[in-house]
Amino acid sequence: MNKMKRLLSVYHPIAQILILGTALISLTSAMSIPFLAVYLNKHTQLSYAVIGMIVGAGPLAATVGGFIGGILSDRFGRKVLMFGSLCSLAVVFVLLILVTNPFLLFLLSMIRGLATSFFSAVSKALMGDITPQDKRFKLFSTRYLAVNLGYALGPMIGANLGLEGSSIAFQLTGTVYLLYALILLIGFKKCSIVKPGESNGSEDGITIISAVNIIRRDSILLFFILGGISLTIVHGEMSVYLSQYVSEQFEEGVTLFSYLLSVHGFTIVLLQAPITKMLEKYKGLQTITMGSMLFALGEVGFAFSTNEGLLMLSMIVFTIGEILVIPSEYALIDVITPEKVRGTYYGAQEFTQLGGFIGPWLAGLILSSYGGKAMFIAMSGISLFSLLFYAKGWKMYRIKQSSAKHGPPLDDKVCF
Repeated sequence: MNKMKRLLSVYHPIAQILILGTALISLTSAMSIPFLAVYLNKHTQLSYAVIGMIVGAGPLAATVGGFIGGILSDRFGRKVLMFGSLCSLAVVFVLLILVTNPFLLFLLSMIRGLATSFFSAVSKALMGDITPQDKRFKLFSTRYLAVNLGYALGPMIGANLGLEGSSIAFQLTGTVYLLYALILLIGFKKCSIVKPGESNGSEDGITIISAVNIIRRDSILLFFILGGISLTIVHGEMSVYLSQYVSEQFEEGVTLFSYLLSVHGFTIVLLQAPITKMLEKYKGLQTITMGSMLFALGEVGFAFSTNEGLLMLSMIVFTIGEILVIPSEYALIDVITPEKVRGTYYGAQEFTQLGGFIGPWLAGLILSSYGGKAMFIAMSGISLFSLLFYAKGWKMYRIKQSSAKHGPPLDDKVCF
């Protein structure tokens, strides 16, 4: 506890509230959101595919949430948008267990995705504003650690208390969001924020239209985004289709799924730093290739796992793939991004979140029609198929660089 206090004491009080709030929200959300598909399957008559569409509506909305959030923060200010987002999330979590109409559930999921993306983007921008530049990297690393600690501990705590996927878990999450909003509001009133900026990205003039235009003009970026969508289909909402399968095929499946989520969280917490350091000499395409292969191997492992131990081993393999892929996607975009439009390129990458909508729906469709093994094998194939997009994009980039005779030198370590 004293070590945590010392770690946080170097940051602005608002940044401390945001980090601690993030940990608490992650802890309670880990007891509810990953189990939403299981909850809906038990309490409604909806098919796997429809449930997948409902859960995937959140990531679909989040695809444009970052762009809309920038506009709203300019109009209403960051504090208002953050407080409003948290209050909206509190209401949504309560309504999710009261509503059974698929259209209303779809709408609630979209509101959750929008509000989450609003708060995430604006809060990170605010944290950057109130933190000296030399401390920002450590601050965001601490925030990332808080998220994963919450998702590592939350499922286990929920399982031991019998809360995983229950209505109480959703009520608890909604209550914590409301409490977080009130504490943050008090913090805003008591603590001054030196930097007055009120936009979270408008400096770069990022809009949905500008992002779409960039993709239309840059075929390299288009192929990288198609590759990103394909991989996000596999890993973006993996908990949805895995929970549907495990809860039906294994005894005490919901509890087992809780522990699988904890394995996922602890694997990230324990292995992210050493794996990143070990592979830091490799960049972009090479690490994406390794990560995609681990995704594929993990999915095959899920398909043929006959006991809890094999499922957990498959989860570890899958999670290592995630550790490799997520930062590498950003690194690859960074390589091809012209300096003057960096913000727009990163904004365009948000379209990869479309995979978070397609994945649960497609997996649910295959699970309903052909069973779990076919679903996992299909996801494995999509993971490997994504490499064709990345390879094509990288080949085009190399040709472009060779023709132009200028720009950053090619690094053979990121090529096939």
